[in-house]
Amino acid sequence: MSKPIKTPLKPNPTFANESEERAYWEAHDSTEHLDWSRARSVSLPNLKPTTKTISLRLPQHLLDAIKVAANARDVPYQSLIKVWLQEKLHGH
Repeated sequence: MSKPIKTPLKPNPTFANESEERAYWEAHDSTEHLDWSRARSVSLPNLKPTTKTISLRLPQHLLDAIKVAANARDVPYQSLIKVWLQEKLHGH
């Protein structure tokens, strides 16, 4: 069997802005510019940390106070709890 003839890769174009780049890649095949046979798989574990739902029992007066504090900051109370836990964990 003979090896397939490899066509030379085109140089990567430059773009004035993201819109121009998007339009180009919508109309062109990336294999004209990249040798995907040399690509390696990578893991990007921290792009979006996963969350786990937990059940936490709090005294009603404590939950009410947290909700008041969250309302004053115009944030959801669960988000405020997460921020406070993170701050406490890191010693702020």
